[in-house]
This record gives sequence, C-alpha cells and structure tokens, in this order.
Amino acid sequence: MSHKSYNEASIRVLKGLEPVRQRPGMYTRTESPLHIVQEVIDNAADEALAGFSKQIQVTLHADSSITVEDDGRGIPVGLHPEEGAPVAELVFTRLHAGGKFDKKGAGAYAFSGGLHGVGVSVTNALSRRLELIIWRDGAAHRMAFADGDVVEPIALAPELARRKSGTRVRVWPDNTFFDSPVIPVAELTHLLRSKAVLLAGVKVSLTIEKTGITQVWQYQNGLAGYLSEALAGVELRIPLFDGEQFAGADSDAFAEGEGAQWVVCWADEGAVFRESYVNLIPTPAGGTHESGLREGLFGAVKGFAEMHGLLPKGVKLLPEDVFARASFVLSAKVLDPQFQGQIKERLNSRDAVRLVGGFVKSALELWLNSHVEYGKKLAELAIRQAQARAKSAQKVEKRKSSGVAVLPGKLTDCESSDTARTEVFLVEGDSAGGSAKMGRDKEFQAILPLRGKVLNSWEVDRDRLFANNEIHDISVAIGVDPHGPGDSPDLSGLRYGRICILSDADVDGSHIQVLLLTLFYKHFPRLVELGHVHVARPPLFRVDVPAQGKRPARKIYCLDAGELDALQDKLRKEGVREGAWSISRFKGLGEMSPEQLWETTMNPDTRRLLPVGYGDTDAPATTRMFDMLMGKGESAQRRSWLEEKGNLADIDV
Repeated sequence: MSHKSYNEASIRVLKGLEPVRQRPGMYTRTESPLHIVQEVIDNAADEALAGFSKQIQVTLHADSSITVEDDGRGIPVGLHPEEGAPVAELVFTRLHAGGKFDKKGAGAYAFSGGLHGVGVSVTNALSRRLELIIWRDGAAHRMAFADGDVVEPIALAPELARRKSGTRVRVWPDNTFFDSPVIPVAELTHLLRSKAVLLAGVKVSLTIEKTGITQVWQYQNGLAGYLSEALAGVELRIPLFDGEQFAGADSDAFAEGEGAQWVVCWADEGAVFRESYVNLIPTPAGGTHESGLREGLFGAVKGFAEMHGLLPKGVKLLPEDVFARASFVLSAKVLDPQFQGQIKERLNSRDAVRLVGGFVKSALELWLNSHVEYGKKLAELAIRQAQARAKSAQKVEKRKSSGVAVLPGKLTDCESSDTARTEVFLVEGDSAGGSAKMGRDKEFQAILPLRGKVLNSWEVDRDRLFANNEIHDISVAIGVDPHGPGDSPDLSGLRYGRICILSDADVDGSHIQVLLLTLFYKHFPRLVELGHVHVARPPLFRVDVPAQGKRPARKIYCLDAGELDALQDKLRKEGVREGAWSISRFKGLGEMSPEQLWETTMNPDTRRLLPVGYGDTDAPATTRMFDMLMGKGESAQRRSWLEEKGNLADIDV
C-alpha cells in the first residue's frame, strides 16, 4: 500500500505569519487586495477615533502600491519590555500583537475595530514589500519588510525628520494571493468617504497618481449630511431623525463611552439606503447593532400609535412594518466587539441589541411626542405596511386551505401564516422540544420534536418514505411532498419560509444533522436549492465572567472548543484574573433553560443560523460522495476513505 505514513513528523507547527500565507482566505477577502489595505486605513482611523489624528492621506501609486499616512501618535519604536524586540516589528510580524487588547482605562485604544489580534500583520504577510516610516518624539524611523519578514531593521532616518508625529505605511500587495491584483477604486473611495463621515472634522484624502486627481472629504455634520446626499431627490415622509447617546461613567449596564450615533428617515417609495458601522468598521452584513436599531424604532412607533389610539382594530404592528421603508446610517461604539469571522462583516455582540435599542427607543419616543404630526405620519406609514402584509398572508392562506393533510399532533404551530416570516425547528428529542416550545416566539416559530434518529433515507424509494413516522410528519408539517432533482414540485403549500435543523452540539447531534440533510438533499432538493433549509448552531459552552471594575458580570456563549480557547485568551489579555471565570458545558439542548435557548439559538437577532446550499443537485461527484457516506453496502469504501483521509490530515498548531 502506498498510503503516506501518519506519525509524529506529520504534525506541522506553523510559525510567525506562515498560517496567513498558507490559508489567506481564513484571514481576509481574497477577491482583491482592498481588505488588506483597509486594515492599514483602519489603524489610521483608530488614531482619529481616539482623538490623536486629524488627517488621513491615501495615495494609489502608478506601480499599484498604496500609501496610507496619518498624523497620529506614531507606532512606538522602542523595545517591547517582555519580547525584547522593537514594538513596530511585533505589530507587523506577529498575529496576536497590538495595542488594542487592553480595554481598561490605561489602554491605548478604548474603542477600536475589533479584537482579533491579526490586523496589519496580515497585510504584511500578503505583501511583496511593505515600507514603514514612523515620526515620534521629534525623530523619524524607517523599516522595511519583504514577504512578511524584516529586510531593513528599524533605524533612524534623520533626512525625513519633521516636527509632527504620525505613521506612513506603503504596501505592495503580492498578487499571487488575490483573484485580481486591481484595487477597486469605487469601493476604496466609498470606504474613505465613510471614514470622513464617521469622524466628524477629520480630513480624509485619496490621490490617484495615474490620473493626478485628489479627492478630499471632510464632514462637520457627518451622518445627516451623508444620508441626505445619498437620498437626493427622494421625497421624505418626515424630516431626518438623528441623534446620539453614549453610556456615562455611572452606567450599570454598559461601559463608559459605549453607545451609538444614528440618522434615520422614511419614504413612501424608492430604494432604501442603509449603512452601519461598529467602531468605524463597515458591517455590510449588518448584525446585532442593526437589530437594536430596528427594535428601538419599532418600540417607539408602536408605543406612540397605541398611546394616540391610531391602531385600527385587528391590525398588529411588527418590527418590519416600521423598518421596511426606513433608510439609515448607524455608527455604534462597542467596547469589545464580537464579529462573525475575521473580515468583520457582521456584528455578533448580543449586548449591542440592548445598547442601541434602548438608546434609540428613548430618543425616538421623546422626538415623536415633541412632533406629534410627524409621529402620526410615521405611524400611518407603518400601519399601511402592516395591512398590506396581512392582506398578502390571507391570499396565501386561501390558496393553501384546500386539501391540506391533518397536521402532526406533536407539531406546535405558530400563529402567523406568512412564509416570509415563519420558521419551523426540527428539534432532537422531546426534552429539547419542551425548552424550544417555551423559549420560542409563538408568533412565527413552530416546533416539531423528533424522537430518536431519523431513518437514513438515501436508498429509500419515494413511495416507501411515509412508512417512517418522522419523515411523514416532517413532510406534512412543511406542506411539501417528496420529489427528485429533476421534478417541479408544487411549493404553494409550503408552510414555513425557514426549516431549521436544531440538534445537540455534539457527535450525536451532528449525526442527526447528516441524516436530515440527506433527507432534504435526496427527497426535497428544491427546498435546499431555494434556500429554505438551515442548520441552527447552539453553543457548546457558557462562560461566566465576574464583574471587573465598572464592567458588569457577563455570560458569553461559545460554539465549540476553538471559540472557547480564543475567548479565554482574550480574557487573559483583558486582564481578567486566571480562573476567575467559570465554564459550563451543555451536554444537550434539554439542559438549556428556555431563556438560554432563545437567546443563543432561536432569537433572530442574536442566533447563528447556517443556510444550507449547493451547486448542481445531481452533480455526479456530490452524489458519489453521498453514496459512499450513506450507502448501506459501502462500508468497505467508507473505511478505506477514512483511513486515506486520516493519513493525509495536516494539523496546524
């Protein structure tokens, strides 16, 4: 046999910036070098956010390199007290080195764009060359790197000396790591303009050497001016609602300085414009701060409508009725932001819902009650949206009503029949089903408990499927009959827009997920193709962190052991005493209280829900893989596949 041997020498330890160069997609977007340049721009913006910089200059050179310069404090140039190496070198060559871990009063950055500890070292790892000039304490220092390594150690550069402080970074991206070597100028321009918007009074410029054009942005009235510009020509229903609020030193719930700035407006028609940021980092995929804005706006408008008796009988307002026609720019400040993934496109911090929602709700309530006529116009718009939604749902109900099979007795259905909102959770076990029933939002969430493991349906004929009670109940509950990849099934009876597989975060839970995914891939492929099937991701651990100074006690949930290790590392860097926190491991969903299950796994604002998708339904390679993994007569092939893949496995430490 020619299997590779799997022994002690098979374990590779990736050092320094090697992990980034081996798997760049784990650390940054690889379509173009824009995101690695953004890391440098974010550092300059963090200096401005901390109040030390008034100018950010970006130059796109003719040789495709790019320079970012600020007039901030300048990166420290001395030796690190513990590492014995120049601090500037550590910042650019170590993945977990930076000035943004210390969130206590003495920290260099109270608020910054995240706490992943990679940042500009990723820029260096993926660049052919990087040149650094630092002005600090009246002196200039120069340093250079190639392919992530130091090629010119830090040294004084007296010919570059000047009075003011700051940092200049010039980057030559290594095109071998990117799909396209071209930095998209439109996206770069939008990014820089948004920094100027969010940093009122800071001058941001972009010079493109090839054209000789320089653009300069400086906004004194940032968010409101920006949104007005974006919506030029759109007729607004009421004037812009803008405001800001930040927690004070006496706040029990939030750290001092946490809060948000926002500007919101509503229009009867036309495209809506929405942008959100956390500590100046754009969050194009939204997140919990946007959920807080939606909840705050909804709470204030609903309260106003009820107080003034504006709601017609039988009309129930929902958050999307208020939010559907809203345009906004939101800038949140969060002390320790938890993002989804390294590229920080979506905020996951659960506290941000309460933070932004509470501040926005109280501000809008005050504003509406001071401008009652505007309040009535806004309530009228939301009520119209609610009536249109109810009318559309009634049409769907009528179409579905003829010949619907009797629903399974163990299904706990939801009140709404609007498939744009409804979701059913296929839950492993009755005890977890009980927690899910009590924790859910009965307005739009249904629960179908499954007893034991579902039948492996890979080799079961379609006409024999309903002999299995669990599969019969799933099909009847979702309102769609089994079908093949080439069929055109009738989906008019679909009862839920999202079908969510909810199982324990352990090996048995993963097995149940595989069996259900096999069922949907083989017998309900159209539902997968249209994006109706999802996998819920409950956490495996809960970490209780005690109160620390003015910071209240925290409960933090981790999906798996990897997240738990990263969190503990972060807590140590924050200065939490080793062993002060306690770790609980959930043995199963049934161990979670309904409140915990709602907060971590079912609440649309704070959960992690993984959409299931694929390319070609009957792609031979995919079908062969399912045959090998799920076929009853394939045990020998499965065994040899596991042996082969086990020997080829590389472990990165």
